Amino acid sequence: MILYILRKMSKKTLIILGSIIIALGGMVAYIGFQRSSNTIKELKLYFPKEIPVYGMVEVHLAKPAPVYVDYTEVATGKKFRTTTSPADTLHQISLMLLKADCEYTYQVVLDETFAHKTPALSFRTEKYPNYMQNHWFNESHPHDTTALGDGLIMTCNGRLPGNITMIDAEGNIRWRFQLNDIGIRHATLTPRGTILALLRPQIKDEVDDRPLTAEEAHAEEHKKPLRRGAIGFAGGTGLAEIDLQGNLLWRLDLNKVMEDKELQVIHHDAHMDKDGHIFTLYRPKTVATFKEDGKTVTDTISGDGILEIDSLGNVLSKWSAWEHWDIEKDTMLSEYKYDRFHINGMCMDQKGNFLLSAPIEDQIWKVNRQTGEIEWRMGRNGDFQMNEEDYFSFQHTPYIMENGDLMLFDNGLWNEISGAKAFRLDEENKTAQTTIKAMLPAANYTARMGSAYLLPNGNLLQCSSKTGSVLITDLQGNILWQAVMYWAPYRATYVPIDSFSKYFKAQN
Repeated sequence: MILYILRKMSKKTLIILGSIIIALGGMVAYIGFQRSSNTIKELKLYFPKEIPVYGMVEVHLAKPAPVYVDYTEVATGKKFRTTTSPADTLHQISLMLLKADCEYTYQVVLDETFAHKTPALSFRTEKYPNYMQNHWFNESHPHDTTALGDGLIMTCNGRLPGNITMIDAEGNIRWRFQLNDIGIRHATLTPRGTILALLRPQIKDEVDDRPLTAEEAHAEEHKKPLRRGAIGFAGGTGLAEIDLQGNLLWRLDLNKVMEDKELQVIHHDAHMDKDGHIFTLYRPKTVATFKEDGKTVTDTISGDGILEIDSLGNVLSKWSAWEHWDIEKDTMLSEYKYDRFHINGMCMDQKGNFLLSAPIEDQIWKVNRQTGEIEWRMGRNGDFQMNEEDYFSFQHTPYIMENGDLMLFDNGLWNEISGAKAFRLDEENKTAQTTIKAMLPAANYTARMGSAYLLPNGNLLQCSSKTGSVLITDLQGNILWQAVMYWAPYRATYVPIDSFSKYFKAQN
């Protein structure tokens, strides 16, 4: 019936009727706004962590209402919107991943039936203090800002003050967390959207954290690096979990809570699973009888194991390489009795079994999660047929890529060339096919530490730790982007921008 009446009306009548409806709608909106109007009693913006990249907008309302903040980077016009804070009279809304020394405008929005926006306000972030500024990104290095894609690069400083720093494709610091009493060796993202950090005390081997020139790196001793003592340069005594707002959720100092001295020191790696369990590496010892200088000796020797704990330090499981190792057939115990395996990296395969980097052997080991047995060894003198030219030496950071291939960072002690390698493993036929070989220039050789990860856009994020370099390369190893830090980062990790989606999203 309504459709029939509208068809009978003249065009002029329809225009008049439309104007009346629009006017009535505006009156209803105005009346509704008047009836549900709210008052902002107090509004302030401040920087609670004393760093320019993290701001807080505090809003006090007369009546409860949900609130969000729209903000814009003036120089680029990029717009962002925070997630909506639930209805309340007091709101504290984070502005995250700001740029230092940058101007922004923002509006607070009461997200009621009829949105109530404040007038556009503005602020300018401060510069970072001099001690945080660096020449890590400049015209003298390759700097294709599209090479990274969306996301940030996370590195850690194991010296004091210990910190986690995230930089963007333009070299800007966009996120930072700091501990003043202990170093942070490395950090990983957890399945629950937080950061797990390995904490490192200030002891031993300080020279290993100083970036070297290419000449110094090549002049180093290139035999297998041995660690005298339990910790060495890559050890730690604690763990911490930090949320993406930079809040310390908990800190566990193992040297204070563990009665077993072997469990007071962890090293090289730490990961959290979906259940909140933490897997890290520790250094179990055993007493062995072996030949040394033609004589039979009995001595205490150091090895490696996997430790599973919770955030309170409760031990959930342990695995020791010594329980699955034939000591009688080992001809290298005398040479490496202080650090027999130097396990320096771990990950899990798609079935939950452990893959360990055993750099003294130049091998990756697969450890059966259920039985603890070392099922195979891949690499030099290992169980897999592979191209001998693609053997790796003193490798780091093994991980399984989305396509199931194994990637690692080959430090290359044999030929003094470092870089990313990936392999497609046929575990049944014991073959390893090289799928990626992206070696870095000789100037980026690093005898120790280092990492390599495939980025979502198909490039590689590589870290030449001893030269202090974080690099993005293509799959052939050509450098597209390079930053040189003033410390020697143990690893460089990619942080997807979507990790922050619970806090804010870009609007353009």
